[in-house]
Amino acid sequence: MSKPGKVLAIDYGGKRTGLAICDAMGIVANPLPAVVSTSLEETVNAIADVVTERGVQTILCGMPFLPDGSEGGQVEKVRFFLSALRKRLGEEIPFAEIDERHTTKEAESMWRQAGFSRKKAKEFLDSTAAVVMLREFLELR
Repeated sequence: MSKPGKVLAIDYGGKRTGLAICDAMGIVANPLPAVVSTSLEETVNAIADVVTERGVQTILCGMPFLPDGSEGGQVEKVRFFLSALRKRLGEEIPFAEIDERHTTKEAESMWRQAGFSRKKAKEFLDSTAAVVMLREFLELR
């Protein structure tokens, strides 16, 4: 199966949006600094800048489904964000979605195992969750 090139994973949040990117071969997933903003426009513009600067070829976004797998209000917010990002980036870059229900808990567990409390790891959790999503996506490719 072909590799997707550089993939940017996004863990969208109303205040903090975690980001992770992989290398062009789709082997290594690395966290990027989270975008901290309550403005949809600022968040979209910041992510668009990352896409341009890093030569991103695919956008992967986590979908916060409810525990039973259905869509709730948070999924609607993420879809609204994605529509704004698509409008800003154009149609050339493909978008993919992934179930993110367990990623934050996995990210918290990783930081706990490294000896950090949730409070100390808070600023890194969203980007770590994006790394978890990106690793899963790359394993499926």
